[in-house]
Amino acid sequence: MSWHDPDKEDTTIYKVVVNHEEQYSIWPEYKEIPLGWKDVGKVGFKADCLAFIKEVWTDMRPLSLRKKMASSELMRRLGPAIG
Repeated sequence: MSWHDPDKEDTTIYKVVVNHEEQYSIWPEYKEIPLGWKDVGKVGFKADCLAFIKEVWTDMRPLSLRKKMASSELMRRLGPAIG
């Protein structure tokens, strides 16, 4: 069992990873990336990696939901034209 000492500075180097649903996370650089995730090329301290994620991950919805919603919107707009 491990625990975090709030007084100890986190000097871990992280990498930013993304999954097939375009959801972002950070992962310690020294660990193998879990299956289903890929490295996006950003490496640094935790705060730097989280700032990068905040900048690039502007839509928190999973990719599959975004696609479904876009498809539904397209069908709604085309409905009268094809009906």
